Amino acid sequence: MEENMITGLVNVSKYYGTGAGKVTALHDVNISFDKGDIFALVGLSGSGKSTLLHLIGCIDKPDKGQVIIDGIDTTAMTLEQLAPLRLEKIGFIFQSFNLIPVLTAFENVEIPLLFKGLEKQLIKEKVNQVLDKVGLYDRKNHYPRQMSGGQQQRVAIARALVTKPSLILADEPTANLDSKIGTEILDLLLHLNRDQDMTILVSSHDSVVLDRIKYIVSVRDGEIDFDKK
Repeated sequence: MEENMITGLVNVSKYYGTGAGKVTALHDVNISFDKGDIFALVGLSGSGKSTLLHLIGCIDKPDKGQVIIDGIDTTAMTLEQLAPLRLEKIGFIFQSFNLIPVLTAFENVEIPLLFKGLEKQLIKEKVNQVLDKVGLYDRKNHYPRQMSGGQQQRVAIARALVTKPSLILADEPTANLDSKIGTEILDLLLHLNRDQDMTILVSSHDSVVLDRIKYIVSVRDGEIDFDKK
């Protein structure tokens, strides 16, 4: 492990299948993210980009190497043991929002806190605070069907933020939005990165995103290239 590494991968390889059908998804990948970094992750379908996200998000395990999350070496941990770490350390933002349609904005955002078993009043305070931060306090009692795509993505961002994670993984967060709303979502992510010194990894093909994030991680054939503009 690199000295003082906050989050990253060390000599990580991941394979799928066996024998003649064995496929190398990632090969000997090394990358580190310092606190407050923001990266854009790019790569074609099948390049290993999704595998990289899954490993950093601790929803899959590497076949070789180490995954470090906020200074914690997860190598010896099972996926079950990683569940509390995901809840505490990692926030996920998805392309399709992944909101529960029968729950209000408030109820969608409070889900991670319910898993943590916090007191009801504390949950209420935290959820209201984060909804206000993303500009949706006045929409907290609305259901997803009553909100625009941009508003739904803001709810998803609030849900990712409510546990105060050290790392945010955003998978194509602007893909289902028009350019104006997509720019607003990116503005919000950049603001959170600056304001809270939060480490953010944004997977995207959106030129608006790529033009405004100076650190680019390109994944191709299971290997990565790192570029700073």
